Amino acid sequence: MAGAAIGVSHLVQATRAGAEYGLSLLALVILACVLKYPFIEFGPRYAAATGESLIRGYQRLGKWALGLFALITVATMLIIQASVTLVTAGLAGLVLGIDATITQLSFGVLIACITVLALGRFAALDGLMKIIIAALAISTTAAVLLASGTPAEHVSLNPFSGFDQVWTAAGVAFVLALLGWMPIPLDVAAWHSLWTLERARQTGVAPSVRHALFDCRIGYLGATATAVIFLLLGALIMHGSGERFPPQAVAFSGQLVDLYAASLGEWSRSLIAIAALTAMFSTTLAVTDAYPRVLRAVIEISGAARVDRTGRQLDLHRGRYITALLIVTIGALMIILFFGQRFTVLIDFATTVSFLAAPLLAWLNIRVITADFMPEQHRPGPGMMRLAWTGFGFLVVFCLIWLGWRIF
Repeated sequence: MAGAAIGVSHLVQATRAGAEYGLSLLALVILACVLKYPFIEFGPRYAAATGESLIRGYQRLGKWALGLFALITVATMLIIQASVTLVTAGLAGLVLGIDATITQLSFGVLIACITVLALGRFAALDGLMKIIIAALAISTTAAVLLASGTPAEHVSLNPFSGFDQVWTAAGVAFVLALLGWMPIPLDVAAWHSLWTLERARQTGVAPSVRHALFDCRIGYLGATATAVIFLLLGALIMHGSGERFPPQAVAFSGQLVDLYAASLGEWSRSLIAIAALTAMFSTTLAVTDAYPRVLRAVIEISGAARVDRTGRQLDLHRGRYITALLIVTIGALMIILFFGQRFTVLIDFATTVSFLAAPLLAWLNIRVITADFMPEQHRPGPGMMRLAWTGFGFLVVFCLIWLGWRIF
């Protein structure tokens, strides 16, 4: 979950937030992370308590709930997959010195992800994530400590520096895009429930609710802390420099690393590049795994999968995953082919769509976690439910702000 979270929302959106608005959005980023937490936690909580995925919980609410979740997934999966792949491809081309088009680089990234997932399966993904996140935590922490020790003269850490720019049309649009994936889209609750079950299948040990929540909280706290780190880096190094991010993925990646190296010293280039590339590859790998799992689960839970004469499911579980994996990656490549040069526009569109879908997913998760089929002893306590309803109100209010901004 942390691997899926720490990527575009952090490297691109959080860094842009710090670079363009200083520390004026820091409190809002932290608030969003706090208020989104209950909806993310409900996924592993439900899986550990019931032994089934959150997607099955949607189906238990009714076909309408499963259909709504499936609609949101299908409407967003290709553009989200394309967005995270684009950033990774740009960084891979920069760090590895590969002279190729963004489509070719994206193809290479996706082939690498497919190879890991198709051959290594979940065990390889689980092990690789631990290495990637550990490397990222070390490199980003070192980078922010170095930046805070030697800030550029033009940098101001005044929390109100850049605040006036937030209340412009472009500022409001960016804030909503920033919140869409900060620290991660709410879709990850369903993803996490599937990963919890897969982990139990791989190890042969079903996790307790307490263990599943502990695992979730470590990942979520890590994602939140890293978001703050990237925003601080953007503010410390780039805010007030007058530089603007280009719309192309490779150029964006190059300018990002160049600015860090110029402020911290040329020796730090590799440190920043490794932090950025590991963040994005972890996201792309996790997302490339998540959507095929979700599609497979929706097909099997809805009853759309083929059955034999006795009514038992045919053994196509793995085959459906591979088929869905190919569909998602090919679809993402098509979007990259046509929209890859409008990188930041694509990112903002994807994150805004996710934010507008968030209240619906939050409401579904509240319905599932408080339903009669959820064991009462494992339901969230009153404090967590108050936080959840507060978060739901937060999401609804900001969606209404977006609608009002677009209409008026």
